[in-house]
Amino acid sequence: MNPSKVKREQVHQLTDLPNIGKAMAADLQRLGIISPKQLQGRDPYELYLALCELTGERQDPCVLDVFMAITRFADGAEPAPWWHYTAERKQRYRL
Repeated sequence: MNPSKVKREQVHQLTDLPNIGKAMAADLQRLGIISPKQLQGRDPYELYLALCELTGERQDPCVLDVFMAITRFADGAEPAPWWHYTAERKQRYRL
């Protein structure tokens, strides 16, 4: 969902999360995540590496940006577009 349209009290399913559409929701489900609450306290880099391993290929680094956005949101941050985390990802993970 577009981050500007996300209302925390209305987040009940994965596609209610900022930056999450059907395809990314399916990727999260592949990781065993079926509820937004399951993202609380999760490490976005670990999620990224797990998805790469599950698919057998390196995912686009922007997927890590999305994981950063949704895990931060799950931990209480305001909804933000995934590209808000790109500079941090590049500096922190060198991806």
